[in-house]
Amino acid sequence: MRRVAIRGLLARKLRSALTAVAIVLGVAMVSGTLVLTDTIEKAFDSIFSSSYEQTDAVVTGKKLVEWSQTGKATISADVLRRVQALPEVEAAAGTILDMSGDGNQAKILDRKGKAIQGNNPTFGLGVSPEDERFNPFRLVEGDWASGPDEVVIDLNTADGQGFRVGDQVKVAGEGPVRTFTLAGIARFGDVDSLGGATIALFDLPTARQVLGKSGFDAVAVAAREGVGQPSLIDAIATALPASAEVRTGSEQAAEDGEGVGEFVTFIRYFLLAFGGIALFVGAFVIFNTLSITVAQRTKELATLRTLGASRRQVLRSVVLEGAILGVVASAAGLALGVLIAKGLTALMRAVGLDLPQSSMVFQTRTAVVAMLTGSLVTLVASVWPAVRATRISPIAAVREGGMVVKKPSRKTLVLGLVVTALSTAALINGTLAEDVSTTARIAGIALGALGLFIGIAAIAPRLVRPLARVVGLPGARLGGTAGRLAQENAIRNPGRTASTAAALMIGLTLVSFVAVFGKALLESDANNLRQQLGTSHVISSQSGWDTVPLGAGEAAAAAPGVVLASAIRGDRAQLRGGGEIDVSGVDPATIGEAYNFEWSEGSPAALATLRRGGAIVREGLELPGSGKAAVGDRISFLTPAGKRVDAVVHGIYEKRGDLDQLLGQVVLSQAAFDRSFPRPADLLTLVQADSTAGLERALGAYPDAKLQTGPEFIDSWTKWLTDVMSLFYVLLALSVIVSLFGMVNTLVLAVFERTRELGMLRAVGMTRRQVRRMIRHEAVVTSLIGAALGLPLGVALGALVTQSLSQYGFEFSLPLAPFVA
Repeated sequence: MRRVAIRGLLARKLRSALTAVAIVLGVAMVSGTLVLTDTIEKAFDSIFSSSYEQTDAVVTGKKLVEWSQTGKATISADVLRRVQALPEVEAAAGTILDMSGDGNQAKILDRKGKAIQGNNPTFGLGVSPEDERFNPFRLVEGDWASGPDEVVIDLNTADGQGFRVGDQVKVAGEGPVRTFTLAGIARFGDVDSLGGATIALFDLPTARQVLGKSGFDAVAVAAREGVGQPSLIDAIATALPASAEVRTGSEQAAEDGEGVGEFVTFIRYFLLAFGGIALFVGAFVIFNTLSITVAQRTKELATLRTLGASRRQVLRSVVLEGAILGVVASAAGLALGVLIAKGLTALMRAVGLDLPQSSMVFQTRTAVVAMLTGSLVTLVASVWPAVRATRISPIAAVREGGMVVKKPSRKTLVLGLVVTALSTAALINGTLAEDVSTTARIAGIALGALGLFIGIAAIAPRLVRPLARVVGLPGARLGGTAGRLAQENAIRNPGRTASTAAALMIGLTLVSFVAVFGKALLESDANNLRQQLGTSHVISSQSGWDTVPLGAGEAAAAAPGVVLASAIRGDRAQLRGGGEIDVSGVDPATIGEAYNFEWSEGSPAALATLRRGGAIVREGLELPGSGKAAVGDRISFLTPAGKRVDAVVHGIYEKRGDLDQLLGQVVLSQAAFDRSFPRPADLLTLVQADSTAGLERALGAYPDAKLQTGPEFIDSWTKWLTDVMSLFYVLLALSVIVSLFGMVNTLVLAVFERTRELGMLRAVGMTRRQVRRMIRHEAVVTSLIGAALGLPLGVALGALVTQSLSQYGFEFSLPLAPFVA
């Protein structure tokens, strides 16, 4: 029977290949995701580990928040001297090389005077040529920067912008733009590009001046010969203030890469979800194809039974076919995964996520996961067709006539209705029920959607006849005999039509859900921003997510035609007792006119208390141990520099939506903010102006400052949602492609099955053109049935989730463009 299974696959090469495509694409997505994320991890590990390759210990400020705009506490020159004086230390040097946050921003300008950035980091760093052992950069051309007028830039930026040694390069740091002479070009270790990031390297005094730093990011230490790392760490720890800490070089590399590791893990599971969807759709295709093949081979299998093959042998034969198909398709998908990884890299770059790359990483785990996943999916999908094959009796070998089409089973209908009902209940519980944990809510939605697909697929054969009558009517009316026959062919075998359409239904359901929910999310976020914004213009950075020097806001306030300019500082802090918060610094005299406050507790008079050290907080802020913040509560937190801030809450302002907020959870005066946060800078400046000409001239010295009207600002701030939706559409297209291959496969099998029927139609006068038209019409009818099932289901899911979020301003509406597409 093994030889029978292998010969059967070889005899049906085209059908086998078309069936395998469904698994190939799904496995390629899985293996491509693993290759991509392993490669990114390797690149980042190489970056961080090479930073401390010859470093035995690293002294840094304590990290109190995960991602700070202003940077953590610096290490003073006095601490550096104390470390250098330790007998266990051979060499110690201050460094400004922290690339784990937003604390070291310096933007290189292109030849047109615009900041080179996109959505990538812009690092300004300081190195000392004398301490080469602690310098992870390697010169490619020229010399290291020396003095206040020289800079070195990274190789990728130099090549991309056409900069050469000796050119004049403009850099914007914590103040207005400065012009430097390009002294050299460097790369980070063996890496030409840090994922599109730009890097400006200065000597240490210039770096501190450009970045506005009074100390160092870290002190790198090398131990004397014979001194072990534990002894070195213990000795250094005794010389440090409470705001600093010491780690080994490898521990510091792991600490720097921790946030990156979490990000890569998120990308991995995000992309694997779409690979899983493609495999789920592929399972429908495999099930449908093997079911058709078993039905077409009734006489062959019955002959085997007549010759003595048992039911078990027939079962093994069909399952073996599925297993061989799964193994071969998984191997092909594994190989294709390398190309998919490159495609995913290009896709991420297209949506502004340029990540560092190294040589492709292909782990054994990738091969094992890909092969097992594809093989198991195929094996499971082949079980039911194999069981059906065992029910073929030997007498069928001598039975003449066409293949018998079974009517839809009543048991299958009942089972489908039960699964659909239970899945709907799980979805409702996951979206609308109160007092449900986040884990239970996500599980309810995921399992409910999965069950809904299976349940509707089971019910679908009963829906084929009425749906085909409706969607096939135009073809039947306009397509003549070919159109009418195509409609009847779709109805004649409702089980086959339904299972083919179900694969397409899944992809279209997810696409329509993303379209409905994405539009509601986009419009909700835009409306929430409109409700907050009280001025005609906004100044932000070019990227929208990092800071602008304080001078930009001050220049805007002094510009002619400006009625009001209110700058908003921003950073993160650690609440006393646990948890992180966003903190804003505002001008109490102007913020009330620039921002539209709605008060749930307190009144506009609360803004005046900011001058006296008070605070206002956003509705819903949880204080450790005391619940939601209320007027009169005392709030206490630590800034990234380790400074403690205590303030009494005098007002609670209403939260607008759940995404983009112009103000933080805690709002202080700018004076209080500037005293407590290192190197304060503005996130936004809200401006009311009669004209923009004066504003544009005033901001000329700050090329990273982006002046926009209110509507332009809202569009740019919500663009990330549009990019995410585009990414979803592209990834979901994979499942739609898989379902289309399944449809092609089904039609090819139908043509083989109906050879005698098509020959008779040709004999009675049907032309080749009419036959081709009939097959095309049949494909269209099947596709439209899949759309008729998938689009309403996706809209219903989108409406359900949107309704569950109505308290945050979500409103249901149909986006016409994606549905037409």
